[in-house]
Amino acid sequence: MKIAIGADHRGFGLKEKIKEHLSENGVEVKDFGTFGEEPFDYPDVAKVLAEAVGKGEVESGILVCNSGIGMSIVANKVKGVRAALCRDVQDAKASRSHNDANLLTLGAGRTDPKSSFEIIETWLKTPFEGGRHERRVKKIEEMEEVSSKD
Repeated sequence: MKIAIGADHRGFGLKEKIKEHLSENGVEVKDFGTFGEEPFDYPDVAKVLAEAVGKGEVESGILVCNSGIGMSIVANKVKGVRAALCRDVQDAKASRSHNDANLLTLGAGRTDPKSSFEIIETWLKTPFEGGRHERRVKKIEEMEEVSSKD
């Protein structure tokens, strides 16, 4: 499994802890930055990482900023990406099982490392249920196709 990870300056510390945790658990991680705590605009990393997810260059992605909101907004502008801001394991489970989310966003100012690890582990292990949810995900994909032609 290959996962992309990225953060702005406010999410840098948590990103580093997540990267270490994933690597220790045998997950290959591609780090898209930022690589320090100097001010860094979240749209810059979110766009590049989300494009890698949307193109299938990586299986999924994790983005971290202070709230997780900005990263989620940017990532969801990219075709093929279904980003979900998850604050707990219930959000993580629903985003995967019902929405087939392929990008997770976290808020470093809202989620401590231990909780983040639990959210990520749940998110990675939860399969998409398909069924009635498949129809809804297809509608999202159809909306993307129409939107990308405009």
